Amino acid sequence: MGEQAHHHPQELQLHIAGDQEAKEENSSPPISTITNNQATLAPKPMNFRRWIRVALYSLFVLSGQSVATLLGRLYYNKGGHSKWLATLVQLVGFPILLLLYFIPTPKQPSDPNNTHIQTDAQAPSQSQSPPLKSLALVYLSLGTIVALNCYLYSIGLLYLPVSTYSLICSSQLAFNALFSFFLNSQKFTRYITNSLFLLTISSALLVFQSNSDDPKGVSGGKYALGFVCTIGASAGYGLLLSLTQLCFRRVIRKETFRAVLDMIVYQSLVSSVIILVGLFVSGEWEHLGREMDGFELGKVTYVMNLVWTAIAWQVFMIGTVGLIFEVSSLFSNSISAVGLPIVPILAVAFFGERMEGVKVIAMILAVWGFISYVYQHYLEDAQPKAQRKIVGGDEVSVRSPLNAPIARVGG
Repeated sequence: MGEQAHHHPQELQLHIAGDQEAKEENSSPPISTITNNQATLAPKPMNFRRWIRVALYSLFVLSGQSVATLLGRLYYNKGGHSKWLATLVQLVGFPILLLLYFIPTPKQPSDPNNTHIQTDAQAPSQSQSPPLKSLALVYLSLGTIVALNCYLYSIGLLYLPVSTYSLICSSQLAFNALFSFFLNSQKFTRYITNSLFLLTISSALLVFQSNSDDPKGVSGGKYALGFVCTIGASAGYGLLLSLTQLCFRRVIRKETFRAVLDMIVYQSLVSSVIILVGLFVSGEWEHLGREMDGFELGKVTYVMNLVWTAIAWQVFMIGTVGLIFEVSSLFSNSISAVGLPIVPILAVAFFGERMEGVKVIAMILAVWGFISYVYQHYLEDAQPKAQRKIVGGDEVSVRSPLNAPIARVGG
């Protein structure tokens, strides 16, 4: 995956003399990589500007995800009925991301300890790039999964209270760990097992809550359908993350800023086309005019709701890509999961939903499971990211493989 990058590299020539050798071994210089009798000093810690960028991207992720989910619920509450249209607005705003292609990427990554993102100089040469057919198959397959997931999420949001919907979505972490066990050799440590158990119980508890907060006109059967679709979408999202990780490791074999952006943009393009076709084939497009006329908040609000929902999801995606590049895809996904408990609280404030005992317990278990999940990956990241081996008498650093999934917009 290329050589490790540094903020301010300084090379020191080591002149090893007989009586100086012991003194050098007993000294404790900064961590360095030694190759061909040269040492590179470890870079300085993350600077203040980068902390500002990370905080800004985190705000984009949390605000974009929360606002988009609440606007999606508002669309249904005030007279919107089209599941295909509600799905399309999650994806169709992706051209905004094309602007990111014009942002020059630094020759050195912001965080030299981030082994998941390479600079263009570190990436494999063009001759080592995967075949176009392989890339097309990856984008088509993953884009299809994204389209299906977003459609299932839209059904879940239609038939479930937004607070219940968001809490069920937290199970995506458990599904991610489960699929990573089979596809990416994820080890089931006690913290991962604890997270799986807590998130499963949290989702199961929501089956037994009262239906007092259910959307108007939603029967028990539709509530069950929404529950199953949301669980299915969360499972599909976990599968998507694991497959994305697998594709980066086996097919693309690099994780540069452009490669990550390509993956997100082409996935969104494929899924948008699929959902657009579904909108016309289903015949729902014929009723959109009447739906807009009957929207309780007026035609202008109807249009603005859809526009701002699309923009909010792309704000989420810009934050996602930024966090992937600045820190790691694991951190980006973790920040996205942090926002899941935020939505139920906002739903109480904006939609008057009640946080009953069962729902409160489910939220506590979901947060507990999330913390357990993140803590396990914190322990993994705390381990040395570079191992050493001897090659021809010289010590070289060996980069660890990609081990974090790419975060994705999940409606």
